[in-house]
Amino acid sequence: MDVAERLSRAGLRSTRPRHAVLGALLAAEHPLAPAELAGHPLVTDIDRVTVYRCLSALQTVGLVHVVCGVDGVSRYRAHERDGGGCPGDHPHFLCTTCGGMWCLAQQRLPRVEVPEGAQVDGKQLVVHGVCRACVAASELCR
Repeated sequence: MDVAERLSRAGLRSTRPRHAVLGALLAAEHPLAPAELAGHPLVTDIDRVTVYRCLSALQTVGLVHVVCGVDGVSRYRAHERDGGGCPGDHPHFLCTTCGGMWCLAQQRLPRVEVPEGAQVDGKQLVVHGVCRACVAASELCR
């Protein structure tokens, strides 16, 4: 399904900024921070406020999920609204050296019992440490 069709099925107009932001997120292999999106070739000519508005709209209709890292940066990942792709119900790994984040999609988040009558709107687990590439780079510097 192409980007315009995804937007349409989610009830959003396919504006150029939304198309660009969603296209960039779909092309990415890991969650992206807004600053990383700003450097993407599809998004470079879109102002920062518009990028944030697009991300908010895409999150509201369920086309992306957000992961807040221990570094305080929110990163976004596109997924199918019907559960395919990156569903968001998994932990993420954050490299505290390079800032990269990866989905650990093969693992599921634990079930958490909440008080009776409460409604859960989301959950997340971020494992943080140093990625393989940064470990290798630090070993080269020794």
